[in-house]
Amino acid sequence: MTIYEALKYYFGFDSFKGDQEDIIRSLMDGKNVFVLMPTGGGKSLCYQLPALLMEGTAIIISPLIALMKNQVDVITGLGEEGVAHYLNSSLTKSAIDTVKEDVQSGKTKLLYVAPESLTKFENVEFLKRVKVSFYAIDEAHCISEWGHDFRPEYRNIRPIIGQIGESPVIALTATATDKVHADIKKNLGIMDAVEFSTSFNRPNLYYEVRPKTKDIDRDIVRYIKQNPGKSGIIYCLSRKKVEELAAVLQANDIRAAAYHAGFDNALRTQTQDDFLMERIDVIVATIAFGMGIDKPDVRFVIHYDIPKSLEGYYQETGRAGRDGGEGKCIAFYSYKDLRKLEKFMEGKPVAEQDVGRLLLQETAAYAESSVCRRKLLLHYFSEEYHEANCGNCDNCLHPKNKIEAKNELLLLLKVVNALKEKFLTDYIIDFLEGKTTEEIRMHRHDTHPTFGCGKHRDERMWCSVIRQALITKYLYKEIENYGVLKLTDNGRNYMKNPSSFKIVEDVDFSSYDNEVNEGGDTAALDPTLFAMMKDLRRSIARKQNLPPYVIFQDSSLEQMATFYPVTLDELKTIPGVGEGKAKRYGQPFCDLIKKHCEENDIQRPLDGIIVRDVPNKSQMKVDIISFIDRHTSLENIALSKGIGIDDVIEKMETIVLSGMKLNINYLIEEILDEDDVEELFDFFRQSETGNLDEAFREYGDVYSEEEIRLARIKFISDLAY
Repeated sequence: MTIYEALKYYFGFDSFKGDQEDIIRSLMDGKNVFVLMPTGGGKSLCYQLPALLMEGTAIIISPLIALMKNQVDVITGLGEEGVAHYLNSSLTKSAIDTVKEDVQSGKTKLLYVAPESLTKFENVEFLKRVKVSFYAIDEAHCISEWGHDFRPEYRNIRPIIGQIGESPVIALTATATDKVHADIKKNLGIMDAVEFSTSFNRPNLYYEVRPKTKDIDRDIVRYIKQNPGKSGIIYCLSRKKVEELAAVLQANDIRAAAYHAGFDNALRTQTQDDFLMERIDVIVATIAFGMGIDKPDVRFVIHYDIPKSLEGYYQETGRAGRDGGEGKCIAFYSYKDLRKLEKFMEGKPVAEQDVGRLLLQETAAYAESSVCRRKLLLHYFSEEYHEANCGNCDNCLHPKNKIEAKNELLLLLKVVNALKEKFLTDYIIDFLEGKTTEEIRMHRHDTHPTFGCGKHRDERMWCSVIRQALITKYLYKEIENYGVLKLTDNGRNYMKNPSSFKIVEDVDFSSYDNEVNEGGDTAALDPTLFAMMKDLRRSIARKQNLPPYVIFQDSSLEQMATFYPVTLDELKTIPGVGEGKAKRYGQPFCDLIKKHCEENDIQRPLDGIIVRDVPNKSQMKVDIISFIDRHTSLENIALSKGIGIDDVIEKMETIVLSGMKLNINYLIEEILDEDDVEELFDFFRQSETGNLDEAFREYGDVYSEEEIRLARIKFISDLAY
């Protein structure tokens, strides 16, 4: 059977895609092969078809059990049972015996093994007796410590191949920088490999980076609700967040499931099958999901957390739109997450920390840049993209104004040259800004005549100049000494003959982080409506002889002026508005918002979409109410829930501010007499805002903070009915 006949017989295709035919012929000619091909490019066929045609059994080394099962299912569907098997820890002893019998009989043409299984003594001894047609190392980037999924076990593959018996090796990966590329070939001992590299450009994929705010769960629910029935994957870095977010989606009637390595094999397999068979639409997963999954119609990939590397990001986004159709790739980014990832690296070997930080810097550069995202990604993989506007990323669809940076570029190039092209980006920026760091003092560069020559510009500006100087090839990063900035010939020529150099400044994400971290809600998007609602609140408060903040807090009004709720059900989705408050005070506000929207022709972001909280998120509130009903002391509540007393009081404040009643008389009676309570009540009645800081300033020398806070809770609670 010729390779064309086999292509048609087994796979139903009439022609090969890209370099597939040349790759297959090279492997069948006994040559070592290195394949760099983006996700969806058809890597699997490059080893599946020759394995079916060649004499013996191909050993396919793959990192994930889920990937193996999916691949074996696909091959089994093409031919008879037993032509493909996997050998890993998920199999029973009897299943392993069946696999070995089929391999020994010559029936099995593809044997998938995990690197951990390959190194087991009994498996090595068994495979020594098998005729191996070739070795395929899938997801070969796992070999390199510079790769996004480094697996130490992959480093043992070459010695094991030597023990089992020499045969051609084909290494395949969807993502590899020049550094990783060289590392793979060297470690596998295939420096003579025939190389094939396909363009990394996926024109159908749309790339966008959004600021990660406290409303991220709501943003994701709304996005999915606006794209009903579409398949999608949401990646989170932690297992806990995977489970929490999946629960939020399920609570909002989205067919979603969680997937991570902490679940047992049976559950992971079932979840994967449910996704492939479209019994569920959305998978919320750690990066363990999706490698090799043959689902061509994934329409969106969302990164809840920014990935640890651009390689990981590229591969994960590559699971969208593999059929050439729509593929939306949305990543949420915040400085806080970046700092968290850096903290995770503490305690690791110094060299590993250095690598990790450099990879994170590349990811941050991608997220913060206002340059075409496609251009940035392709540049990272050493591929040039010449279009001025790709028309399919947020930066190209909403371009920023360019500014002249001729003088800054010239200054940058001169500094890199003056420092003998020996330093990383961070060092160059510190030098330009005149920061006397320990490293700069160690090199005595704080006495250099040009030290601080760029202090008229901030770090964000210098980052923009460096990134765009790299893209325009005035600078490059050395491969062997990763991250060191070097001058290109173009850069040296520019220093002699400078010309206009226009750049777009990076996005300042720190303002979004401040918005979240400082505890303030976002400012009202509709200041006119916000002012009208404050007037309405004041009017209701006067009629009922209540302080305005008891009706609704400012933060709740701001959210109403942002999301325009016009029914009581929608109003209850606003933070700080519980069932009680919605019922007692909500209707006049809904009527006002509805009238305002109609008169001003406002398109509401909430139209048709109500985002519900997860019941589990309210469990703490339920438990505290139960404890209060049983007259439990604050100390015992805190001990029982594993939180501090301040946290308990804060939860109690949230409960009463949402309109629920808490009977805390038993707590008040222990610390305050009736006159004390009445004095504090008088203050809170006269206060416009009920601000605690004002109360502390007024009564801090008479009452403790705990006494003031509990009195305020009782005051608000007594007005709840």
